[in-house]
Amino acid sequence: MGVLVRNATMSVSISLTALQFVGFWAPEYLGKTQKQLYTYLSVFSFMFLLGTYLIIQVVDLFLIWGDIAMMTSTAFLLFTNMAQAAKIVNIVYRKERIQRIVNDCDAVLSQAQSLEEKEIVKSCNREMIVLQILYFSLTLITSLGWATSAKPHQLPLRAWYPYDTTKSPAYELTYVHQVGALLIAAYLNVAKDTLVAALIAQCRCRLRLLGYSLRTLDKGMGNEAYTFTSEQEKTLSLRLGSCVEQHQKALDVGKELQECFSEPTFAQLTVSLIIICATAFQLSMGHSDNMVRLLSMGTYLLNMTFQVFIYCYQGNQLSEESSEIAGAAYECPWYKCSVRVRRGLLIVMVRTRRALRLTAGGFTTLSLASFMAIIKASYSLFTLLQQVIEE
Repeated sequence: MGVLVRNATMSVSISLTALQFVGFWAPEYLGKTQKQLYTYLSVFSFMFLLGTYLIIQVVDLFLIWGDIAMMTSTAFLLFTNMAQAAKIVNIVYRKERIQRIVNDCDAVLSQAQSLEEKEIVKSCNREMIVLQILYFSLTLITSLGWATSAKPHQLPLRAWYPYDTTKSPAYELTYVHQVGALLIAAYLNVAKDTLVAALIAQCRCRLRLLGYSLRTLDKGMGNEAYTFTSEQEKTLSLRLGSCVEQHQKALDVGKELQECFSEPTFAQLTVSLIIICATAFQLSMGHSDNMVRLLSMGTYLLNMTFQVFIYCYQGNQLSEESSEIAGAAYECPWYKCSVRVRRGLLIVMVRTRRALRLTAGGFTTLSLASFMAIIKASYSLFTLLQQVIEE
């Protein structure tokens, strides 16, 4: 019942702790009354962080409709909030299924016993922590830049309010709300994105552990004899059966990840494409009179690009790790095995040649090729938008 949600990898632990603290990841130990109170916290947090912004930014977008420059200034943050709201709804709605994925991966990774297996888990954890820190750093710089770049009696972000925000105390209260909600929502967005990426990384880690098990199928049996004894053959068969079971469970986790996050990921990639274009357009217009704003817009562009990258990178690495299992099976001393065990190994190799792939809404595979395609599409849209303005 500690504050920090415990998990085999720190990146998942940090993401779940952030979601739990804000109200979007209900602890499993809550009673009926406590769950009801937690639901109230969830609704309040959603309205404070996103609900209010979505309403006032949509109204503002309608009021400035037709002014491309003003619309892009409002739209890039509006789309960010819409994507974040969709991801929050998805996590809350599918919380039980995601919790099962988390518990399953945590149980497998926590059982790593040998030094090699523990190093594989640590390697997975280190990689995600580095990505998480980079993502959070870019987000923090962007958020602080926006918060401090506002001119006197102007709000950091464009929005419509049903009252005069230039007068006190309305200005101060609105400013505090915008900055506070921005900082919390920004880190929450990092937590949600890195949670998905970390769960994919854990699935990768399970496949790496499986590869290690296949390579060391004869561990502890000695390498002196040209063939294995009948007792050793039985042990090999049991170990191979365990590997097959591990592989099927990893595939099941991949299927669950696909079903839980496919549509929100597609929405995020689509929105990111538009936001990257809109942010680049804002930068091209220039903010030479406000260098802090200019730098924060630049880091926001990097931030959105990095957000797409972590999804595509982890999806790409998952496919690569999956396709390498067949090679791992071939590296074991199969030439010492009986025909029966060799046949089992061959079936495993054929089965694992079909790589595990995650898609975004069934339209595009999460890969580095998809990442480059999104960046190119953003640039094409940016060029088209500039041509419309010039005309």
